[in-house]
Amino acid sequence: MALPVAFFAVFFAWPVVSIVDRGLRPDGDWRFGRIGETLSRPDILDVLGFTAWQALASTGLTLLVALPGAYVFARFDFPGKGVLRAVVTVPFVLPTVLVGTAFLALVGRNGLTDELWGLRLDTSVWAILLAHVFFNYAVVVRTVGGLWSQLDPRQEEAARVLGASRLTPWRTVTLPALVPAVSAAALMVFLFTFTSFGVVQILGGDAYTTLEAEIYRQTARLLDLPTAAVLTLVQFAAVGAILGLHAWTVRRRETALRLVPPERTARRPRGAGQWALLGGVLLSVALLILLPLGVLVERSFAGPGGYGLGYYRALGSLDESGTFLVPPLEAIGNSLRYALAATAIAVVIGGLAAAALTRRAGRLVRGFDALLMLPLGVSAVTVGFGFLITLDEPPLDLRASWILVPLAQALVGVPFVVRTMLPVLRAVDERLREAAAVLGASPWRAWREVDLPLVRRALLIAAGFAFAVSLGEFGATVFIARPDSPTLPVAVARLLGRPGELNYGQAMALSTILMVVCAVSLLLLERLRTDRTSGEF
Repeated sequence: MALPVAFFAVFFAWPVVSIVDRGLRPDGDWRFGRIGETLSRPDILDVLGFTAWQALASTGLTLLVALPGAYVFARFDFPGKGVLRAVVTVPFVLPTVLVGTAFLALVGRNGLTDELWGLRLDTSVWAILLAHVFFNYAVVVRTVGGLWSQLDPRQEEAARVLGASRLTPWRTVTLPALVPAVSAAALMVFLFTFTSFGVVQILGGDAYTTLEAEIYRQTARLLDLPTAAVLTLVQFAAVGAILGLHAWTVRRRETALRLVPPERTARRPRGAGQWALLGGVLLSVALLILLPLGVLVERSFAGPGGYGLGYYRALGSLDESGTFLVPPLEAIGNSLRYALAATAIAVVIGGLAAAALTRRAGRLVRGFDALLMLPLGVSAVTVGFGFLITLDEPPLDLRASWILVPLAQALVGVPFVVRTMLPVLRAVDERLREAAAVLGASPWRAWREVDLPLVRRALLIAAGFAFAVSLGEFGATVFIARPDSPTLPVAVARLLGRPGELNYGQAMALSTILMVVCAVSLLLLERLRTDRTSGEF
């Protein structure tokens, strides 16, 4: 645990604490009265109220749209199911900036709905809600559908044989079993939407501001650290409560059920009702997921003189405004280099942390497990700005170093590495390690020859997830990426922030490239997941 603890202490706790310290103790004396002053301001109350409201609305709408999809993927067997499962998961690994860009191309100015019906939603809250559903659809399908596919259908069949109606077995058998999974999915969606930043920045503008976006505004634009510090504490408390509820629901889900293999529960749809349900889910996936991405790609080719590669060619040249010190196309290489470095850091730190968590289950280890999840919920904007004010003097003066961006990105990747590797490491029989030790193997050799062959595929999957989330990290990177080394999400945000058809088209083209890279990474992960029956496993 030594290296992971040191990593989180230096690159997570220190920056966050420094922001709070500078905001609430500017002259050496604590000023806790600023908490009450800030939280009583009408504009801040409006931000807090809208943040909670849009998170609740997004969560409810996501459950309403995605639960039928979870049932279809869990209980039905149909051609192309594996490919479709990968498709609905693509949005989750896409950067939030790209999600906002896709919906801007669909419902924004000169978007598809604007051209066809004169309807613009980018000036309303509906664009934000729909983008959140697009982003979190896979969370519900994976979390609820994964459990649903392993519930023994014979329990419902037995209830019907005993005379129960069609609804009664669902209400008394299936629904209680699904409640922990639905609760866990709802809490995760609420967490992601409560801390939403990129989507709100692009689609909300100045009309709609969430807590994360307000922290960015107070920090980057107004340099009001006291207000930013108070909002960071509020977000930290809210995220802590959400993660506590999430841990409780996960424990219930792990201990309450007897499961069967998924292949024993899925079958082809029967009857007009089930085929209609399958068709409805496929239609919703086409409209909600495929259409925004398709419009994004179409806009990247639609130049003033017709369809072509004009916007893509323009990415290789400098503009006259001086916004970019290098051609936007160089952001692709920057993002790949940063993501590879962040992946290496996340795999080392996350792998060591997962190995430590498999050894003991004391309070210290459980507390460390909770600490690993905090970067997913604590303001990335706070972490990024904290990097600037803490890592600016010896012995850690990293402001001019390229490694600063991968370090920030690795903070987000570590939780995915831990959650991917931990179940596999816990499944390794301890007696195999003991036998290796009896035969004279050192701890390192026992790990190399016993654990590593068993967890190699999980390690590759963890690395893939870390690479995908690092590639799309925006909240912290927007602060610390140098003007001559922008990442893809930062470059897209800069292009969208400038007027002009050329800038808009380049943003669409760069977003399409980013989407393709993320999708390829996910498809490789899906292939690793579905190939588990061969090889070492």
